[in-house]
Order: sequence, then C-alpha cells, then structure tokens
Amino acid sequence: MIQYIERKTGRVCIEKVFGEKTLGLLYGDGLFSKIFYYTLLPFLAHSALVSRFYGYLQKLPSSRSKIEPFIQAYGIDQSEFAAAEFRSFNDFFTRKLKAECRPIDQDPRRAVLPADGRYLAYHVFDRFFVKGQEFSLESFLQDPVLSRRFANGSMLIARLCPVDYHRFHFPCDGVAPSAKLINGPLYSVNPIAIQKRVAILSENKRMVTEIDTKAFGTMLYVEIGATSVGTIRQTYQAGTPVHKGQEKGYFEFGGSCIVLLFEKGRIAFDPDLVLNTKKGYETLCHFGESMGICP
Repeated sequence: MIQYIERKTGRVCIEKVFGEKTLGLLYGDGLFSKIFYYTLLPFLAHSALVSRFYGYLQKLPSSRSKIEPFIQAYGIDQSEFAAAEFRSFNDFFTRKLKAECRPIDQDPRRAVLPADGRYLAYHVFDRFFVKGQEFSLESFLQDPVLSRRFANGSMLIARLCPVDYHRFHFPCDGVAPSAKLINGPLYSVNPIAIQKRVAILSENKRMVTEIDTKAFGTMLYVEIGATSVGTIRQTYQAGTPVHKGQEKGYFEFGGSCIVLLFEKGRIAFDPDLVLNTKKGYETLCHFGESMGICP
C-alpha cells in the first residue's frame, strides 16, 4: 500500500497503482518474484526492443479503445484536456492541458514545480539510504565534477504515475543547453521497486540538463525513464533563454521520474514539501505550484 499527502487538502491518501499486481509479482518477496527478479527482469529491463515494441503498440489506432476505460478507472478529469480526441493511447498519454488548469506562480523569487506528480524534497542532500542501500550523486550523475559541485545541495524528486499529465516544464527562467543522455535499463520507479533496490535511480536511462538561472544559480534537471518509457522527448530549443512554466519536454508511455538538483543554499523548499518528506510521505502536487523561494 502506497500512501501520499494531497497538497490541496492535506489529506493522507492511498494510491491506486496502475499494474499493482504485476509490480507486486515482479518486485515482491515471494519465491517466484525472487527468481524472476534475478533472472528474467534484468534482461527485460535492459532490452530496448521490449520497450520499443510495447511503445509501438500504444501508438496503434486500435489502442484508442483503452482510453475511456483508463479515464474511468482512475478518475482523470477530462475537462482539463486541451484536445477532445486522441489518435492512440500514447497520444492520450502525452496529452496537453488547458493553460488555465495549471496557473503558474508568478512571484519572481519563487520556482515552480515542473510536473504533476508525487514529490519528495531534501533541503540538504549528498547521499541517503533506503533499506540500507546507498544512493549517491556520483553514481547518479556519472560525473565527479558535477557530483562535487552539488554535494550537500538540495534535491527534489517528482514521481509521475501513468495516470498523470506527462509533460514537464522549466521551474524558473534561465538558459538551457542540450540535454546529455546517460543510457541505461528501464526498471520501474514505483516505490515498490525503489524500496527493493534504490540503485534503479542511478541505473535507469536518464537525461541531464545543466541550466544556468539568475535566481537559483546552476540547476541540474534530470529526467529518468522507467518501464516502457524508452523515449524522453525534449521540445525546448537548446541554448536559448527559457522561461518559468515553459514546456521542456514529455515522456512517452509508462511511469517516470524527474530529479532537480540545486547548489548548496540556493533554494528554500516550501515547508510542507520538506515536512511531508520527513514524515515519510510523498506530496501530490500540480505543475505550476510553488516549489520554493530564493533565500
């Protein structure tokens, strides 16, 4: 059972997990799960063909039949959709929303959350442990220079579920060069999987963008692919000024994750995000809401 706090109401909610039985089977503690985890799962996660084939199926016109049952099962608000019809399930998955549904916090000293998702916020971060397993910046970034630069900085993690809006945006104004690809497998980033092996975050395919901002210094924006997310699309123009709330890109079908890293002392995350994280809860938020302020 995955619990999170809904930011709008402050309520503790139970997440309705897409593919929960499958995740439990693949990442559980039963005998079959252990056998599968150590034998077939690494092959499937490392095979680009598997994700490409599954992604291809979601782009077929016949996949449209899955859209309405999916909307009804997960209570997705259709009034927010910018388009009324979709060519395929992937077209629905990468949908745009009406701008008025995600207003942007306009305070120039505030950064905004980059996506709809479930958030964890760490004011001071270098490494942390999940069930005795260490997750380090150096293994995550694959760059010792950047790892030293962002050591003891601040980190925000956004987990996007298949039911979420899957476009992601810039949290503040700045200049963004091309994203750097770090190739890797495509394990699930669901908490069920992460608790089994936190190293998934520093193994999965990911893209790193080093953004120069005026208010928050240099920021690292990392998109992490996951099961069936073989493609991370970047839609911004590299090397040009970008603006708070501007679309940066989108994930194709599947769950996925975003990590933002700030240099030490450059941002003060909103207290509710930090407090909920300390309590062991993710916070469900919308893109455009306040993330934190420039100290």
